[in-house]
Amino acid sequence: MQEVKSAIMPGGAENPGEGLRVLIVGAGGFMGSHFVEEGLRLGFEVWAGVRPSTDRSALTNPSIRFVEFDYDDPAAVAKALNEALPESRWDYIIYNLGATKVARYADFNRINYEYLKIFTSALHTTGKIPRKLLYLSSLSVMGAFSERDCAPYTEEMIPQPDTRYGASKLKAELWLATAGIPYIIFRATGIYGPRDHDYFLMFASIKKGFDFGVGYRKQMLTFIYGPDLAEAAYMALEKAPAGEIYNISEPRAYTQREFRRLAMRKLRKKLVLPLKMPMAAVKAVCAIAERIGLLRNKPFTLNSDKFRILKRRNWNCSTQKAERDFGFRAPTDLNAGIERTIDWYVSEGWL
Repeated sequence: MQEVKSAIMPGGAENPGEGLRVLIVGAGGFMGSHFVEEGLRLGFEVWAGVRPSTDRSALTNPSIRFVEFDYDDPAAVAKALNEALPESRWDYIIYNLGATKVARYADFNRINYEYLKIFTSALHTTGKIPRKLLYLSSLSVMGAFSERDCAPYTEEMIPQPDTRYGASKLKAELWLATAGIPYIIFRATGIYGPRDHDYFLMFASIKKGFDFGVGYRKQMLTFIYGPDLAEAAYMALEKAPAGEIYNISEPRAYTQREFRRLAMRKLRKKLVLPLKMPMAAVKAVCAIAERIGLLRNKPFTLNSDKFRILKRRNWNCSTQKAERDFGFRAPTDLNAGIERTIDWYVSEGWL
């Protein structure tokens, strides 16, 4: 894999991104920080696109350059782009901005679709179209498929999202297809790794001796280690043809039992009680949590949209296209990824 990485950019093996600029839109989140770190490792001039209120605790490298965006104001976005690089442009843009949970479902459309539309329109207005823009989408755009035999999703299948989140990401994908910008789309699966909060809750629960599952039928899950996803992004920006969509995952699926056993081994837990909740109970809990979130105007992890995601049994997907087009095969399997992730949680005092 290292041989492929050293050849993906100009500038030599040690600094393959030297002389190139990359802008990470949505740099303050879990994956945003990994995109920034990988860009710096490759020798890019890295720009972090953030809001004024963004937590920058993971963006402390003095080499990082910042540009602040007010995504609700199209004129302000264009102005920020112009002021950041008055007479130039970014070679690549990684668009990582998005919402996975919201207080009101209309916010999915606003954040995941309208903000992308505003940003790409500003690129045209300012004349800052990059060589390629990589958009981080989700396998959720596909909707439920092959729930019993768990055949893998492929990029050639027609998306049929069954969640508002998935529908908003699909709208964004369709917009990019008409936006006049060279783009690549990643449909990522379950992303985990250092600084992630969602999977942290699962590890914390297993450490306490409980593993909560949904439904009684087997569920096939796929994962991608955050730093591996960042590596794939830069490989695709240089090697993959524009206008393509890629499933990004480790090239195998796991059951929840396998995930639990790997976490137990790393956490040195000999006994963990697997608790399976019936679908009807999960649906009721999600409905109640959604109502509380609406009353408090605060995003809750559980809601009716999330229930459809939890209910889905098949998250298996083919990764052959990414391997064929730009040589990416996830180097970190779930066992190694869990070990590194838990080591980070422990070192940071999370676990």
